[in-house]
Formats: sequence, C-alpha cells, structure tokens
Amino acid sequence: MRYSLTGLLTLVLCCSVCAQAKYEREFRIKKSQFPAASYEIAAPYLEGVRKLRFYKEIDSSRQTYEIKFKRDKLHYSVEFSDRNVLEDIEVRIKPLDIPDDSFATIEAYLEKEFTKYKVRKIRQQYPGNAFSSTEETFRNAYQNLILPEIRYELIVHGKAAEGSLDYEILFDSQGQFLQQRKSLPANYDHVLY
Repeated sequence: MRYSLTGLLTLVLCCSVCAQAKYEREFRIKKSQFPAASYEIAAPYLEGVRKLRFYKEIDSSRQTYEIKFKRDKLHYSVEFSDRNVLEDIEVRIKPLDIPDDSFATIEAYLEKEFTKYKVRKIRQQYPGNAFSSTEETFRNAYQNLILPEIRYELIVHGKAAEGSLDYEILFDSQGQFLQQRKSLPANYDHVLY
C-alpha cells in the first residue's frame, strides 16, 4: 500500500509538471510604468539599441516586466521579476543557429510528442542565475555564445491527443527536454473589428 501511494503521488506530480498551463498575458506599458530599479540594472547595456519597448507580463501566479529591443539585427528580450531580479535574457534565433546534435534531439522529442507540429518561434535563453553577474549575462547574450548554461525555448503549435494547441517548450543546451506548458493564444485585444 505504501509503495502504490508513493507511485501515485509521483505520477500526479510528474503530470502536473510536464503539462502546466501557461495563463500569461503581455501588455505594452510606458517607460514611466516600468520599475525604475529594474531599468537602472539594464540601462548601461541598452546604449545603441533600437525599437526599445517595455512590457508587463501577468502570469497565473506572478508578474514580470520585460524590455524588448533590437541590437545588431537580433531581437532581445530582458525579463525581470517584480522584485527587480534579472530572470533571463532571450535572443530570437533560427533553427540553423542551434548545434546539429542539439537540434536533432529537440526534433526527436517533438516528433514523439506530436502527430503534427509547427515551430513558430525559437529563443535562446541566458538565465540570470546561471552566470556570476548581470554584466556576464548581458555580455554572453550580446555575443550570442553557445554555453552549457543556455536553454532553448520553442513556441510550438502542435497536434496531439487533446487537439491542436500552442505550447511553450524548454530544452537545455544539449536539446534535452526540461519543461512544457500549454500556452494561451496571442492577445488580440488591441484589434478593432
């Protein structure tokens, strides 16, 4: 009885971790609405950037703030927690920017998980807590280095047993699966019909 209860608990926890729903909405905000302490952390690294925009992201459990911009023809996103801690820096990339072995592992996972899928967006993540300082995190992201600490975040529209849905899937630098969450469709509240 003890082992079956432990097994059942393990199964329930694994299922809830692997298929979390991501109820998140992103809203563009003014620079004045962005936390000043977070902006002060990022400001020294924002010189020479283009298309600087500020966002507030509300998740089902927390809220974060993002700065999005373009630098050297690459799209960046710098995310801060509501406590002004650098969470990660993301760089939008293409499949050919991922090492072949890692991408083959990612593709194998997607083919196993979905009957049909389309990768909509790929981001290379530099987690804020993986490096010794904010300066090192920005330096690595700006140089677009492929390091063991990075992660790949894929936005995938996939068809599986429960139907067609959007997913946010996270892989490590070797292409090993880390996390998968169902994602809400994009927010089109700004569109008038």
